[in-house]
Amino acid sequence: MSGVLGANSVLVQAMLVNLLLALSLQIPLRSGVFSFAGLGSYGLGAYTAAIVVLRFDHPALLALAEGVLLSGLVGVLLARLLRRLNGLYLGMASIAYGGILAVVVANGGALTGGAEGLYGVVADLGLTEITVIVLLVVVAVALSERGRTGRAVAAVREDPELAAAMGVDVARVRFVVLVAGCMVGGLAGGINAIMLTNVAPTDFGFHLAVLGLTMIIVGGARTWLGALVGAAIFTWLPIALQALGDWRTVVYGCLVAAVAVWAPHGLIGLAGQAVRAVRRSASRRKPPGPGAGRAPTGAAEVDLLAGEGVGASVGRPM
Repeated sequence: MSGVLGANSVLVQAMLVNLLLALSLQIPLRSGVFSFAGLGSYGLGAYTAAIVVLRFDHPALLALAEGVLLSGLVGVLLARLLRRLNGLYLGMASIAYGGILAVVVANGGALTGGAEGLYGVVADLGLTEITVIVLLVVVAVALSERGRTGRAVAAVREDPELAAAMGVDVARVRFVVLVAGCMVGGLAGGINAIMLTNVAPTDFGFHLAVLGLTMIIVGGARTWLGALVGAAIFTWLPIALQALGDWRTVVYGCLVAAVAVWAPHGLIGLAGQAVRAVRRSASRRKPPGPGAGRAPTGAAEVDLLAGEGVGASVGRPM
């Protein structure tokens, strides 16, 4: 197993970076915030890490921390500036952040390397360190999907007015997820710059938005597992389809279209539906127990009846 990972370490590292990139979009989108600010922070984190390594000889972990911190500070500023925007308006305003940053670094002179970028960003960052960092981020995101925090985020996504009436601070949730997305995006950019030893303004263009959205659409936008599945598919699939040449784009388009039509919640959502269908089928085939004739009293029994079209009348006056 270690031999396989060693032979494909570059692809494994690329998959981990793609996972962070997908999470930078998935974190805000899970609460209904359509923000591309994480993609702009991807460039900010990459240039921050590259500059402090090249100009100040900072170690890799410190350079990444500085990129994440600066991305978070810019995220706070953006969250305050864009707090009144929603939907496509927020998406367009946040994606402009990346475009503005690309123009700034392209005209940054010797500090940013201009249009050619920076090369020779060599630091002590290996696959083990990258894996541990990404694992910590994934654990944090997974924990945010559970318990009170997960319920609050889901409520803000589904019905902000109802969430506010139930005591959820909608503005605070949106603020936190936008800043968190920026920090994760900055981390992804910093790792990528050190991993490839170079960074250029063209590294974080509109193609990143397409890649990030594609990964979470195909994998699933409501859980970190969807980001992981999407990152794995769109890291390894191009290698598997090399023989198709330019036809790979057609395959990508067909895959995204098929998922959008038949699995609107991504492959993870489709898998969840399949598991629930198998469980319902198994429960129907299960022989009745001693108390089969009694009226259902538990939540599980009510759910079972609801799955068979009877639960609609449970608790309803006759």
